[in-house]
Amino acid sequence: MRVRLPKIDYANVRPHWAPNWEFAHSVNASSTIPAFVEPYLIKVMKLAKEVLPPAEEELHRDIDIFIAQEAQHFRQHNGFNRRIRESYPDIAPHETKLGEDYEVLLRERSLKFNLAYCEGFESLGPPAAMMWFEKYDDFLVGADPEAIALWKWHMGEEFEHRTVCYRLFHALYARSLWGRFWNGWLYRVYGFIYAVRHLGTYSKMVRKVLVDTDRRSMDEAALAQSRTNAQTFAEHLKRHTLPQLVKVLSPFYDPGTKPEPRGLSEYLRRFEKGGDMGIPSVG
Repeated sequence: MRVRLPKIDYANVRPHWAPNWEFAHSVNASSTIPAFVEPYLIKVMKLAKEVLPPAEEELHRDIDIFIAQEAQHFRQHNGFNRRIRESYPDIAPHETKLGEDYEVLLRERSLKFNLAYCEGFESLGPPAAMMWFEKYDDFLVGADPEAIALWKWHMGEEFEHRTVCYRLFHALYARSLWGRFWNGWLYRVYGFIYAVRHLGTYSKMVRKVLVDTDRRSMDEAALAQSRTNAQTFAEHLKRHTLPQLVKVLSPFYDPGTKPEPRGLSEYLRRFEKGGDMGIPSVG
């Protein structure tokens, strides 16, 4: 794990950055999430780090790198999201509500719940990385390279730090046999389901705003194509991600056993010293 500083220019990124606009809008809706979830993640990890035994030296170091990576993620997405919000200002109330939701979770729910939510969110990283590096090729033909760079870098690092929340949750709440059963499996799955439902509902609403705004100016032929595009992508996403997400429900789930997506390490090296898209900072 290491922190990378991407050199990505969002000045000319457009909302319709891929030929399949509905695919682009599904990704655009997802892009608004890191601006809120990752500052929340950082706060939860800092709280958990305070109660993590000092003897867990490696995990303490990994948490620090995790936090630094996540800080870069939401900053980069903020740059991308400004381009989306300029054309679709009606997404702003949904973004505000998401930020408020995280304030409520931090204020009213336990550290165990918040960390389980974070681990649930992080469980989405490996399947998403697999999609970006192995399954989205047809959707990325003719797409804006700046948008592709943002997502492949981000998902590459999500895969890279995929075990940190999982290990931290287990270190704090799943040390005993009972803890491994109740917290390490059942409560972890509860956090996963909560996070998926919460963020799924949010992203669906934002995606609807983006797509419906476009469709208001379409003729019948364009509307038919838009619906076909949306269905094509939805079926593709479901076919490839659902089997991966079901595995998270297993009592034997361990993100550390996930195989690395094809080309991920090579791509991340482009953001390191000597690469064409960035330099390392720490780690």
